[in-house]
Amino acid sequence: MDFNLTEDRRMLADSLARYLANEYDFATRERIAQSDAGWSREHWAQLAEMGVIGALFSEADGGYGGRGFDLSVVFESLGRALVVEPFLGTLMAGGALAAAGRHELLEQLIAGEQTLAWAHVETDGGYEPHYVATRAKREGGWVLDGAKAVVEHGETADAFVVSARTGGETDAADGIALFLVPRDTPGLAIAGHSNIDGGRAAQLTLTGVKLAADALLLEDAREAIAQANARGIVALCAEAVGAMDVAKAATLEYLQTRKQFGVVIGSFQALQHRMADVALEIEQARSALINAAAALEQGGIVRDKALAAAKYTMGRVGTLVAEEAIQLHGGIGMTWELPLSHYAKRLVMIDHQLGDEDFHLARYMALSAENAGR
Repeated sequence: MDFNLTEDRRMLADSLARYLANEYDFATRERIAQSDAGWSREHWAQLAEMGVIGALFSEADGGYGGRGFDLSVVFESLGRALVVEPFLGTLMAGGALAAAGRHELLEQLIAGEQTLAWAHVETDGGYEPHYVATRAKREGGWVLDGAKAVVEHGETADAFVVSARTGGETDAADGIALFLVPRDTPGLAIAGHSNIDGGRAAQLTLTGVKLAADALLLEDAREAIAQANARGIVALCAEAVGAMDVAKAATLEYLQTRKQFGVVIGSFQALQHRMADVALEIEQARSALINAAAALEQGGIVRDKALAAAKYTMGRVGTLVAEEAIQLHGGIGMTWELPLSHYAKRLVMIDHQLGDEDFHLARYMALSAENAGR
């Protein structure tokens, strides 16, 4: 299989890299991340005009990409710049719109005219993708009651794609529906908070939220949620690889300039060995990302095993890169002013999104046992 990027993907990667280098330096990123909104509508509009959002969706859904390698190209660049704009939520919520055939709203999303947040995670659910305690009752239209946690960019989203259970136990795979909930809907309470790795998120509380019948996107959302998680995992893995590359480059530069006992510390063999280990592990992570991106369209157990392996690898290697980069920098590696510490925090937090290292190791083992039993 040829893993080289197509010409279109190379052009997208180059144009996005140039834009971020010229318009989204670390100082700009920090100003945006610490703002009241936690992201920039101005940059969002410009990135949409460049077609970056459109690259996340297929031609049939109004975009021009949507495959695993399209996602990896975009999110690897975003990871290099620690971009805080709502790409992950747009990817996951937009996939639900596509599955529901809501192409008019999806077109607005791709154009940057509307923002949607993905509201699926709940406090008591851990990383289980099917844990949904929020309930939906059919009463003329629908009435929703429950709560959602850590909804990225939830404070400023125009609407939410909310999962709610129409039947079954809280951890059952079946009986989950997806609803479109505008932010100004009575009964919806939004409590914002900052994230330790930059930007903002929100907790949603739904108390007797009444929705019209057409607010229902999908009554059987099992496959749509699986697809959203799969695409989100590829995106996070690509973002992690981009962040790792920057952390490695910054650490190498420091080792080649910092002097101790009159010589650069990069000449010390023990430190060279540690950096060699870091470089090898990052290449392992990159290979896992390529495998996951290639398996995304295959579906089934092949996709799920590749995703679990990749997310496990990102958690393990991301933690290693963060720890080694900070330790090799010494005390300065922990300072707020040094970009490296922010890359380290982002790598650690990526591990906790959509399942951490331990969760995906257990998932990979369970999938392997299931496959062996067939």
